[in-house]
Amino acid sequence: MDSQQTRQGIFFALGAYFIWGIAPAYFKLIQQVPADEILTHRIIWSFFFMLVLLSISQSWPQVRQIFKDVKRLLLLAVTALLIGGNWLLFIWAVNSHHMLEASLGYFINPLVNVLLGLLFLGERFRRMQWVAVSLAICGVLVQLWQFGSLPIIALGLAFSFAFYGLLRKKIRVDAQIGMLIETLWLLPVAAIYLFLIADSPTSHLSANSLSLNLLLVSAGVVTTVPLLFFTAAANRLRLSTLGFFQYIGPTLMFILAVTFYGESIGNDKLLTFAFIWAGLAIFVLDALYSQRKSR
Repeated sequence: MDSQQTRQGIFFALGAYFIWGIAPAYFKLIQQVPADEILTHRIIWSFFFMLVLLSISQSWPQVRQIFKDVKRLLLLAVTALLIGGNWLLFIWAVNSHHMLEASLGYFINPLVNVLLGLLFLGERFRRMQWVAVSLAICGVLVQLWQFGSLPIIALGLAFSFAFYGLLRKKIRVDAQIGMLIETLWLLPVAAIYLFLIADSPTSHLSANSLSLNLLLVSAGVVTTVPLLFFTAAANRLRLSTLGFFQYIGPTLMFILAVTFYGESIGNDKLLTFAFIWAGLAIFVLDALYSQRKSR
């Protein structure tokens, strides 16, 4: 890939993972709303937000072309299910005081990206990149060992998002158009559930405060912007390279959990960070060295 595409990919990746890293603070603001209801708001308002963006960019001819491609539409239905499940699990984890395990999931995710890149995309690592990955694996294993059982939340988040990234890279659909179609697939179920099935103190929008409704509508922006950045980055960077930027997100999430939300941290988690950031440092230095050598 050319250097301009790589620079753009890095910019989009940094933006996506920074927003994801601080997203738990948003969900904590609406933690009185059940996770399944928050999910329906994410889907509904993301869909309408994408309608506005596509109207501004005048991309409707490209949307019509995608609707003529049945294979792509069906693959986007699969990615819609993957990302919908990922959203629901993440929201539940954050608002049920499992933010540290959610951060673990996003530490594991780049390792799954590496595996999928090797298996499905023919990507290969240089020697120092394997050293970096090995250090990251050691860091994750320390955390896994300390859980004492299979970390279902972490693994669910890691694998659902890794397969989502792989399929979106394979489909090669514009980020905005792909997001529109994914939310369109999920929209009927979300609307039926929110307006006809859900029955909680927050499910009736007319009974909510204006501030709460504005926060719920903002779920569309919080959801859509980083995913657009992510899919744009995925189309410009190797999947394995993109995966290493993911450490920004869980690191911020980890800091939020410990500093602001009272989740406890032990020496094992500090050691995990040491391994992972050492691996990331080696990975980045190797990439810089290789780029300079190729000039």
